[in-house]
Amino acid sequence: MSFDGSPPLVSLADYERVATEQLGEQAASYIFGGAGEEITLRDNVAAWRRLALLPRMLVGAGRRDPSVELLGVRRPHPVLIAPTAFQRLTHPEAEVATARAAAATSTIMCLSTLASTSPSALADAVPEATRWFQLYVFADRGVTREVVAGAAEHGYEALVVTVDRPVLGVRERELSSQVRSLTVEGVTDAFKSTGAATPADFTAVIDPDLNWSDIERFVAESPLPVLVKGVLTAGDARLALEHGVAGVIVSNHGGRQLDTVLSGADALPAVVDAVGDQLDVLVDGGIRRGTDVIKALALGARAVLVGRPILWGLGLAGAEGVQRVIELLLAEVDNALALMGAPRAGDLDRTMVARAPWG
Repeated sequence: MSFDGSPPLVSLADYERVATEQLGEQAASYIFGGAGEEITLRDNVAAWRRLALLPRMLVGAGRRDPSVELLGVRRPHPVLIAPTAFQRLTHPEAEVATARAAAATSTIMCLSTLASTSPSALADAVPEATRWFQLYVFADRGVTREVVAGAAEHGYEALVVTVDRPVLGVRERELSSQVRSLTVEGVTDAFKSTGAATPADFTAVIDPDLNWSDIERFVAESPLPVLVKGVLTAGDARLALEHGVAGVIVSNHGGRQLDTVLSGADALPAVVDAVGDQLDVLVDGGIRRGTDVIKALALGARAVLVGRPILWGLGLAGAEGVQRVIELLLAEVDNALALMGAPRAGDLDRTMVARAPWG
């Protein structure tokens, strides 16, 4: 894929560069920005680069198998689309375009509570896409239960409860550009805007007092397996296990909440060690190369989630752009499996990664 006769875009970095040039100010501020001085935002990417790969030779890599088992189901590859809000800021077809790309690449799409498209509308538009639903828990639990029931009714396969947003992080890029005009189709009963809304407006209806007993209640009541997104410590991983969740997502919210917390890459090993094989552990934040995916799997993650690069592709070329971003990443995963001497994703382990001397 190329634009205006320019050289083809052959990496996620190329998509980032062009998206930086072409996205409007509000969309760019929302997508590219992080919290505070954006130290964690930058380190999310840098942390994967601080890891070196230790490949094995002469193992026979003519056939590769990137499949992984996730929530008891064999999935064709370990890349998922992370939940990102307000996709209509980026492209008029919003989450529908993203779901089409997900279906074309056999990728699980996680739909945000704060999506521009309702869970039912997305299911009707792209029924073939495998879908999870990301939940922000509202102070009004009746609305929360209604949203969860709707997701289950429309074929969403898992519930991802985001727990790291009791209040909105200090997002200076968003504040300086006055990001507004955000619409949410799926939770209008929880939030009734009288004008152009901001991210802070939506945060006002999210329950800041969410606690582990609430998670246990979701596990008991939800017809879907429950994952907790936003875990960064071994202690919280053990609590998640004790409260019955099916999985945890090691995440710092893309560096958008609390600045100077650990990157996903740095937090992942301790979380994996804390829960072993008793929970599915996933990770997001800064995944930009197939080698990043390989490193995450080697450290013990079952799969990774990708957020910003999806929006770069969406903003530049809708469903086609998202599909191309995913295909580029999966092609790099396949290449890395061969060159690592780990033709099956399940062959990867910690003996195949080390702290890099350049780190």
